[in-house]
Amino acid sequence: MHDHSRIYKMSFAKVYPLYVAKATKKGRTQAEVDQIITWLTGYDKTELVSLTAGDADFETFFKQAPQLNPSSHKITGMICGYRVEDIEDKVVQKVRYLDKLIDELAKGKAMEKILRQ
Repeated sequence: MHDHSRIYKMSFAKVYPLYVAKATKKGRTQAEVDQIITWLTGYDKTELVSLTAGDADFETFFKQAPQLNPSSHKITGMICGYRVEDIEDKVVQKVRYLDKLIDELAKGKAMEKILRQ
């Protein structure tokens, strides 16, 4: 059993700029990062801007998300040494889904494929 309290308590507002930096370093855009986050969580652009300025941790960020995208179950593969589809803790799985999508963006994958369309 893993202690996920560290992941639960990580600040979304502090991790968000790291996602943007990872993407922009590889020639992608902040708008694409935002599109991924809104696709996964159901937050709209205004809510996302508010969250990036707030103090919500990942547990709160995902528990208050309007609706996890119904296609999120199609996100598969390895991230941080774990298969995302096999992670039992739902909050941690959602965080790893987001990590996986940002990784795919940084690796140059087409948005249609990242968004499982």
